[in-house]
Amino acid sequence: MEQYLGKEIPKLGFGLMRLPKNGDAIDVEQTKEMVDLFLEAGFNYFDTSWGYIGSEDAAREALVKRHPRDSYLLATKCPAWAAKSEEKAKKMFSMSLERTGAGYFDFYLLHNLGEGRSHFFDDYGIWDFLAEKKAEGLIRHLGFSFHDKAEKLDQILTAHPEMEFVQLQINYADWEDPYVESGKCYEIARKHGKPVIIMEPVKGGTLAALPEEAEAILKEADPESSPSSWAIRYAASLDGVITVLSGMSDTAQMKDNISFMKDFRPLTEKDYETIAQVKKVLGSSHTVPCTACGYCMEGCPKSIAIYGTFQAVNIYNRYQDLKGARGKYVWNTNGHGWAKASECIGCGACEEVCPQHISIRAELSKAAEILEE
Repeated sequence: MEQYLGKEIPKLGFGLMRLPKNGDAIDVEQTKEMVDLFLEAGFNYFDTSWGYIGSEDAAREALVKRHPRDSYLLATKCPAWAAKSEEKAKKMFSMSLERTGAGYFDFYLLHNLGEGRSHFFDDYGIWDFLAEKKAEGLIRHLGFSFHDKAEKLDQILTAHPEMEFVQLQINYADWEDPYVESGKCYEIARKHGKPVIIMEPVKGGTLAALPEEAEAILKEADPESSPSSWAIRYAASLDGVITVLSGMSDTAQMKDNISFMKDFRPLTEKDYETIAQVKKVLGSSHTVPCTACGYCMEGCPKSIAIYGTFQAVNIYNRYQDLKGARGKYVWNTNGHGWAKASECIGCGACEEVCPQHISIRAELSKAAEILEE
């Protein structure tokens, strides 16, 4: 186990992003039960964010008010790109302190760096602002979470060697994925000597509900282990990992995760061979062979999110996860200001520059039928 602030951190962290709901509101009573089970099993790392609606308040009610402050480690984040001014971005820190009632944060993160979001942290002076908060003792460890390519991560870590850790999306399905570059990002973090906190080990739940053929491979190897246990143990078996966050949504998920992480066993060579078989099955389904080079989008007159669309439709093709695919599609289009697939005018400029010779117009038409409601 990694040790921080005099505490050992087990390899399972509780991500407070997908808490149980009672109607539209977070089910605080069930969250309390989950928090208690987590702590009783010897785990201690909790992860929330200013941007997770209701999460910091739930952390206050279920955790902070009910357990000694030295019995847990609490992390939260500042999404400066969601603020409309420097003043509002900096106010996020005091708001998080007020919402959680925690007094200080054991781990604090600049939230979701990458793509067009990173410059806000520079523009608003967030790096220096948070360094001041750390000097005041309100932050014990300072780092950032990241969603982008390895080259960008290398640039940020080179510019900010003072960052103590980095939080990355890592799972076995995304390890070689050209959109996510999990493996490459992990190697960059290791190159810079930064420990890693892992998010999305189950790919937003996708690896907990695999296609039948893929799940059968796991069941044959170990009939008693859930698909999510394979995914979480894969992430936790990597070197230099502080903890692996699981966004547990109910008591049953909490109990399942505790069952295989309380006495954590790293994957064996045979286990890695099993996962390789699963990845082969997932890779054999029809997918658009896009490498996310972006050449197609440079000259698109409608500014369509071409490779973002293909990333989303491939989630559906591989996992039959329509909800997850549509969620990714909305994020890759509306979330980034790009046009939808249905707005294609069929000019063909994209196909002229595609190194993979993809029939982009036809694939966009298919994707629109699947992803747009």
